Amino acid sequence: MHIAVVGLSHRTAPVEIRERLSIPEQTMEESLQNLRGDAQVLEASILSTCNRLEIYTLVRSPEQGIHAVGSFLSQHSGLAFGDLTPHLFTYHHEEAVAHLLRVAAGLDSLVLGEGQILSQVKKMVRLGQEHGSIGPILNRLLNQAVSTGKRVRSETNLGTGAVSISSAAVELAQLKVGQARGLDELVPLDQEQVAVVGAGRMARLLLQHLQAKGCRGLVLLNRTTERAEALAADFPDFPVQCRPLSDLDHCLSTCSLVFTSTGAEEPIIAAERLKGLNRRSSLMLIDIGVPRNISADVDQLSGVDAFDVDDLQEVVTRNQEARREIAAEAEGLLQEEARQFLEWWDGLEAVPTLNRLRQQLEQIREQELQKALSRMGPDLSVRERKVVEALSKGIINKILHSPVTNLRAPQPRQQRHQAMQALHQLFALDGESEES
Repeated sequence: MHIAVVGLSHRTAPVEIRERLSIPEQTMEESLQNLRGDAQVLEASILSTCNRLEIYTLVRSPEQGIHAVGSFLSQHSGLAFGDLTPHLFTYHHEEAVAHLLRVAAGLDSLVLGEGQILSQVKKMVRLGQEHGSIGPILNRLLNQAVSTGKRVRSETNLGTGAVSISSAAVELAQLKVGQARGLDELVPLDQEQVAVVGAGRMARLLLQHLQAKGCRGLVLLNRTTERAEALAADFPDFPVQCRPLSDLDHCLSTCSLVFTSTGAEEPIIAAERLKGLNRRSSLMLIDIGVPRNISADVDQLSGVDAFDVDDLQEVVTRNQEARREIAAEAEGLLQEEARQFLEWWDGLEAVPTLNRLRQQLEQIREQELQKALSRMGPDLSVRERKVVEALSKGIINKILHSPVTNLRAPQPRQQRHQAMQALHQLFALDGESEES
């Protein structure tokens, strides 16, 4: 068995590629079943966010298992595997474990230390458990990743004041508005007519940061106004007008700054739509959805500036340097956690040997017990038979205690292999044991 991860992220693939591979929650079960349908894939889990798609697997053999995952990605995206390959990364075993821990801790995020990724890893675990795609190996690894992410945030200052994708989007708006005024600095958004499209978690964070950055009110659009109103109710001191998505054209005509964050599979704003509107001013569009909510062709229009998640790097870089020293401290914790998991994994190598040893000793116990009971005759009571049987089982458990403890304990792999080989030879575990 072999642990492997295949994926792509903001570091390896542009948004137009990432959106082709995005897997929404409503199709997650089907995707996991397709992966598990290949005999090479023993366990599988999928992490799909706006900045990454990663498939964690336990496979029978590295080469064939990776090929199975690649075939799935090609089929899912509609892209030839050769076109995907330049954007994919593949990590095996120790590297796969280390990568997952870095992801859960927020060290591989676009925004260093951002907290939302940990909740997304938790969701990956939940979906894998609900759909039965993960077994004991990935279940342990993924849950350790979650606990590691929590530990990094509690034992370091990495999560303190960490910006999110939403806050970076608001800072990008501040920066671009300032540049439009001839300033190379972040400016308040008190003069902007703002709209937010979508009412999910990202939209909630957008409202928090817009309120903090001077926005004096906004229009919140959503497919169902009830959900928008429920979100607005959490901001009683912030003027929020809730409107249905059908009012989008009106907002695009009257607003100067529009953020989009919806789960739509296709763009909801395109050049053709904007051409038909009587816009009164310049328009800035900031899209933090993947797949993208705003079509790339809007950049062709005069008076329209459009940005997506890949454009956030400009403001993220401004905040990263101060956090790198803290990140280095977190890396030490990750190495410790990775070592613990790998020691547990190495200990699994001894399980077949220990099972064969237990089975052989159990056969001997049964044989000798039956001999002893037959010699004692029919006068032995049921209680006395149970006592004798418990005695024989206790002896076997005592004999097995030291081999089990020593073989499962952390130790160099070569030393464990030597001990396993000695057991095989001493107890003839590879052949038929002789009846005594």
